[in-house]
Amino acid sequence: SIVQLDYAATVSRVVLCFLELPLTVVLPLSAGPWGRCMGSECGPGGSQSRAVWCAHSEGWTTLHTNCDQAQRPNNQQSCFRVCDWHKDLYEWQLGAWNQCIPVLLRNAGALRPTMCSRGEEGIQTREVGCVQRSNGEPAEDAICEYFEPKPRLEQACLIPCPRNCVVSEFSPWTSCSKTCGMGLRNRIRFVLAPPLFGGSACPNLTEFQTCQPGSCDGEENLFSLRVGPWGPCSVPLPRQARQAKKTARGGNKRLRERGKTKDPEAKELMKKKRLKNRQNRPGGKFWDLQVGYQTREVMCVHKSGNVEALSLCSQEMLPITFQACVVPKDCDVTEWSPWSACSKDCYDPNGPTGERARTRKVSQFSIGGGADCPVLEEREPCSPLGDAVPPCTVYSWKTTEWTECRVDVLLSQQDRRRGNHTGLCGGGIQTREVYCVQAGADAPPKLGSIRSKEALRPVDSELCLGVAPNTTQLCHISCPVECEVSAWSAWGPCTYENCQDQTTKKGFKLRKRRITNEPTDGTGNCPHLVEAIPCEDPSCYEWLVVKLDECVPDNEKECGPGTQIPQVQCINSDGENVEKQLCRDAILPMPSICEVPCPKDCALSTWTFWSLCSHTCSGKNTEGRQTRVRSILAYNAGEGGFQCPNISALQEVRSCNDHPCTVYHWQTGTWGQCIEDSSILSTNTSVGRIRGDDTSCSVGMQTRKIICVRVNVGQVPPKKCPDSLRPDTVRPCLLPCKRDCVVTPYSSWSPCPTACPAGNTRRQFRKQHRKRIIIQLPANGGQDCPEALTQEQECEAQSVCHGYRWKTHKWRRCQLVPWSIRQDSPGAQETCGPGLQFRAVSCRKQDGGQAEIEACLKVASPMPHLSQLCQVPCQEDCQLSSWSKFSSCSADCVGVRTRKRILLGKSKKRDQCKNNQMYPLSETQYCPCNKYNAQPVGNWSDCILPEGSRVEGLLGMKVQGDIKECGQGYRYQAMVCYDQDNRIVETSRCNSHGYIEEACIIPCPSDCKLSEWSNWSRCSKSCGSGVKVRSKWLREKPYNGGRPCPKLDHVNQVYEVVPCVSDCGQYVWVAEPWSVWKVSNVDLRNNCGEGVQTRKIRCMLNTIDGPSEQVEDYLCDPEEMPLGARNSHLPCPEDCVSPLPYTTNGTRERVAYPIRKPGKDKTCPPTTETESCKLNSNCFHYSYNITATGQRVEMASKPAFNKPSHVLLQLGLEKKWQMNASCVVECPVNCQLSEWSSWSECTHTCGLAGKLWRTRTVIQAAQGDGRPCPSQMKQWKPCLVKPCYSWRYSSWSECKSEGARCGEGLRFRNVSCFVSDGSEIQDSSMVNEVLCGDLELSVEGDRLIVLQEACTVPCPGECYLTDWTVWSPCQLSCVSGDDLGFGSVQVRSRAVVAQDPENLLQCPEQELEARPCTGGQCFEYKWRTGPWRGSSRQVWCERSDWINVTGGCLEAAKPVADRSCDPPCTKPWSLCTEAGVCGCEDGYTEVMTSDGLLDQCTVIPVLEIPTAGDNKADVKTIRAFSPIQPAASAPGRAGRTWFLQPFGPDGTLKTWVYGVAAGVFVLLVFIISMTYLACKKPKKPQRRQMNNRLKPLTLAYDGDADM
Repeated sequence: SIVQLDYAATVSRVVLCFLELPLTVVLPLSAGPWGRCMGSECGPGGSQSRAVWCAHSEGWTTLHTNCDQAQRPNNQQSCFRVCDWHKDLYEWQLGAWNQCIPVLLRNAGALRPTMCSRGEEGIQTREVGCVQRSNGEPAEDAICEYFEPKPRLEQACLIPCPRNCVVSEFSPWTSCSKTCGMGLRNRIRFVLAPPLFGGSACPNLTEFQTCQPGSCDGEENLFSLRVGPWGPCSVPLPRQARQAKKTARGGNKRLRERGKTKDPEAKELMKKKRLKNRQNRPGGKFWDLQVGYQTREVMCVHKSGNVEALSLCSQEMLPITFQACVVPKDCDVTEWSPWSACSKDCYDPNGPTGERARTRKVSQFSIGGGADCPVLEEREPCSPLGDAVPPCTVYSWKTTEWTECRVDVLLSQQDRRRGNHTGLCGGGIQTREVYCVQAGADAPPKLGSIRSKEALRPVDSELCLGVAPNTTQLCHISCPVECEVSAWSAWGPCTYENCQDQTTKKGFKLRKRRITNEPTDGTGNCPHLVEAIPCEDPSCYEWLVVKLDECVPDNEKECGPGTQIPQVQCINSDGENVEKQLCRDAILPMPSICEVPCPKDCALSTWTFWSLCSHTCSGKNTEGRQTRVRSILAYNAGEGGFQCPNISALQEVRSCNDHPCTVYHWQTGTWGQCIEDSSILSTNTSVGRIRGDDTSCSVGMQTRKIICVRVNVGQVPPKKCPDSLRPDTVRPCLLPCKRDCVVTPYSSWSPCPTACPAGNTRRQFRKQHRKRIIIQLPANGGQDCPEALTQEQECEAQSVCHGYRWKTHKWRRCQLVPWSIRQDSPGAQETCGPGLQFRAVSCRKQDGGQAEIEACLKVASPMPHLSQLCQVPCQEDCQLSSWSKFSSCSADCVGVRTRKRILLGKSKKRDQCKNNQMYPLSETQYCPCNKYNAQPVGNWSDCILPEGSRVEGLLGMKVQGDIKECGQGYRYQAMVCYDQDNRIVETSRCNSHGYIEEACIIPCPSDCKLSEWSNWSRCSKSCGSGVKVRSKWLREKPYNGGRPCPKLDHVNQVYEVVPCVSDCGQYVWVAEPWSVWKVSNVDLRNNCGEGVQTRKIRCMLNTIDGPSEQVEDYLCDPEEMPLGARNSHLPCPEDCVSPLPYTTNGTRERVAYPIRKPGKDKTCPPTTETESCKLNSNCFHYSYNITATGQRVEMASKPAFNKPSHVLLQLGLEKKWQMNASCVVECPVNCQLSEWSSWSECTHTCGLAGKLWRTRTVIQAAQGDGRPCPSQMKQWKPCLVKPCYSWRYSSWSECKSEGARCGEGLRFRNVSCFVSDGSEIQDSSMVNEVLCGDLELSVEGDRLIVLQEACTVPCPGECYLTDWTVWSPCQLSCVSGDDLGFGSVQVRSRAVVAQDPENLLQCPEQELEARPCTGGQCFEYKWRTGPWRGSSRQVWCERSDWINVTGGCLEAAKPVADRSCDPPCTKPWSLCTEAGVCGCEDGYTEVMTSDGLLDQCTVIPVLEIPTAGDNKADVKTIRAFSPIQPAASAPGRAGRTWFLQPFGPDGTLKTWVYGVAAGVFVLLVFIISMTYLACKKPKKPQRRQMNNRLKPLTLAYDGDADM
């Protein structure tokens, strides 16, 4: 049984005990993971628990009593409770990654690969722990794990393959180290790549070889005098100390007596004076110079290297062992000064920070090789903080107003030549200026919007951050809309001119039309809208018959004659309904007579509406007529019924428009300019306020001319026209404001130059500029802009250029090593010998004033030397003056020039000083022969237009190609001047201004040229909507970057298609009245039944007076043609007669009303019938269709019943379609470019390759068919060629140890002035140092000039190291050209050089130095082999830059260099082949033994094929060929010789031998067979029976046509 015990519920854990029966074994206890740390407070003091249970060894649990309770683990412990704010207190601390360990070493028994290609996979580990941020104390990992997971403890890594050392080839052997006897010669190599990643070490860099040029005459000198290095500079003992020593030894009494004579006060006075003089010396407070001495050791050395007695070295005079020196002192500086104020005195969190600095001064300079001075100035970024710090000035971009929109700049060259551009409209371009201003500057109050916006001072554009706003934009000028009017209405009634004044009997009939669109310039330019005709008996009001009531028979009968009562309405002259009492004077319409047909009467239809009047007016030859008709609906019943009228009675005609053709109207002129009107000045304020428009400031007046015009006659007196319709001649207008020109204030003056070249103290006069910008152009008579927008003035001349220079003072007297040091040296003299002298150095301004020494340290050249070696001449020495200057030459290349010096003092009397060979007193040299020649150098520059040739467009508009961007320019080529030694000199020496100039042409762009537009074609539809087309064709293609052509078709034409609408009222169908019914289903007695009516349809020209003349039918719309015949049922007598019109309400319905009453026993049919709509049966769907870009668009639709398309308008179908729509044609915007920038500085300060550049940028990219941007956005021209002068070192001199054969010595070099042309082709040439006088004394940028250095002269027989090689190129660790990412390295080495075979064991070790570097390249190493020479060939390793090396190539892949055969090849002309068997040389064939070994080599027969030049070309010879005795044949024959060699190198027959044998066998079989067939007797032919039935003929078709 299993029992689970649950402890107290308050404990946050569960302890499980399991019981196993029977109890025989004590089991181990198991524990689970710790739970989460719980507690009431953060930090230590929390607790966590875990589960503990008793488990069997097999894994299943049991009772806890089965386990040893003494070993029971704790189930609760204290812990650290982590809270969120602990995140700022703890962090993971990451240790460094350990060494990469191969993965295979971790796996026991795994074998590492023998070959390595890219590297070996490894693993590296590190330590990671949780620590406190404050002190780094370790903490529990659980704290940091609460916030983020524990970083990984190990990672994969790559162990690169070992890289062996790579060395170069050996140099040639040196000469023998000895001229006689046994010596050594050496050859050395250097290291190209160091060993890396455990690669093999470098081999020996030196190889030695003994040599013996010959035997020596006499004994060999085995000893050499060697000097050691100079010791440290020591300070001599003070005089008092030396005197004390001498006194202790019983020294000089005279010295002691002389010391007593000095007075103590005098001693103190002399001491103060010396101190004062030392302090007053220039630079004395910075340099505490003190002369010391240093000594060196002189020894005698055996060639074996052992030191022997000096007496063994035979030398007349031993070298000096002492010399004067400067006691070294380290640089000492003062404490740091306080930090300076921050260079930025305002607060700007987003802007750049300021800077502050602190300095310290030098109190003691470094002397004699002491420690250098530390940094004397420190800088750090800073930002001022605090409430008192003002915010920094912010700058922003501002723009002027856009200029007026201009279309002309978009025109092509072809359109431009057409001249008149005033009426241009559509897309255009406008520009503005952009400038930088101080943001937040308060504008002057109470200015207009433009002033308050822009009245700011321009500043330097570099102060504005961000991208500047655009300076150009596209714009649009609306094209004018012409006034469109409707058709004339019908003439109105005769009415008074003024109904308020009816005293005159004069009246007018009016007709009107209206404006159907919104013209651009308002309605002032529209044609007249009212025409008037004089008439008699005018009236202002009249009755209008609205409709007639039903006909009511008289005497209350059901049929017969009757009357119709009219329903009337009172209208005024404009046709508007008015009150009825106003028509009290008008004649009221009378009831009309009508008739209701009786059953036997003739039934007629109602009259149609009156047709249009045939003429608008009546004259002598014209008279207006109107007609109306009616038709017979049913005939009478014969007797007793009312007879049907004849045909003429079915039509009525009446006169119309009987007024004369005298039509008048008012004609208006255009409105004049708006001028001030003094009479309405008082309303200016109110009007301006009402409009709220800033552009209008006052009310003015416009006038126009009004005249009365009679149509087709001209101007008539005004009284002819109705005065009430007279248009206004004066109207108020708004005068635009006068806009004055507004300019910004002047910008600040441009800065003057603040510095000038060092050493140049001349005054420099330069100009400074300032400008202002027009931000509002004048308009409407406002104040004009000022002419001057820029100003310039001379800069205030600086008194002197600020600069600093070193000033050197006189050398002091030469100080010797103290006599107390020198006196023990042999031959030493107290008053002469080598010494040291000092001089003071001070800092001066360019004007000579004193300056702080730190100023020169910062900006001046390196400090001059403070000390130099000197010589105090001894009595026996010869003293000479300095050389004088060379005398002048009278002319170049003529004569000589000399310089002289003289003997000084007692030297004049000494004979040894008069030896002119040792001490020459004059020097002579030929006068320089300066011949110069000039020659061009480099390429021609770009073609450059002359400055100032650009022509600006209007208002500053610049469009590429439309301004002077083409035409004649000039290109330049530099000239270089050389002297007679082919050294480059100034071009002025060749009397050249430095350039060759040549005219050139920049081709102008030519736009695409098209023809003029053709005339518009006729509308594709004679009636209704269609299209019309016009076209252009290509005349000239664009070139040189001109405007491209629009998209042309296959015949180089471009089309424009626009919709057109042909007036359908121009030609109209005119239908005559219907004819009398012709009954087809004839009941002639009753004249009723099925019948037909016809009428004539004619196409007529429709004029203003109505249809006038008949035209061809095709001119009228065939779809609109009325019906010419109709079928119907003619009612019989006494039948009810009623028409049935259609209505369209989704169903078909007809409504009837009786016209003739039915007869007896007859009834009328129902008055209403309804029928449902059946599509395409009795109901059809009609719609308007228009085309747009090839699509059929249904714009409106409405169902109709059984109607053809021409009835759509009658059906009330709405015309809501749009025949044209606005679209945007991309404007052809030409590319707009900025001005050329100023020429840049020369790319090279000297030499032949210098160029000046200037650039321009695209302001507006080309759009549409605009002219594209040119490809040339920058231009160059050559700089003036200047010689390149530079200071360069000469080579080091040979190392010499003064006074000894070997040991420590010095080597020297000079600094000379060199000139070159700046290219790597020409070597530099040394010239006079005066030419480098303006250059700073530095070599390759290093201002520290070193002209001597210590070196070592090896003693005879000594083994020594060479100088360091130069650093090798940087080399990457690569595999197959891929960088492995281990960085790059470079190396240098020193090899060992030995001189005596006996001292080889004493040689030092060769040295190697490697350092990391940046960049580098990958090198590959490959084995290369030479041809076999006997049994060997040369095998070497080659680097990818074709350098032969040792190392780098894999040894396992090394090709075989030796091959050997067993047994060896001893036969004549035999050799060991590559396969390891014996073979024969070329020209011999192998003869093999039966066991496959070479028996002998025999000569191969040679087949010679003669060449064309052979005299025996027709003879073929076969002879034996001996490779030892070459045939005396022509040289070309050797290439035509070939060998038949049947045996291969291994002695076996070659394959071709078997092939030849097989071929010969087949040939023999063939010959035998043919011989047999030819000799065989033929058999007699047997007769065969031709049985076609048994042997049918089979024909095989071979493709011939005959078969």
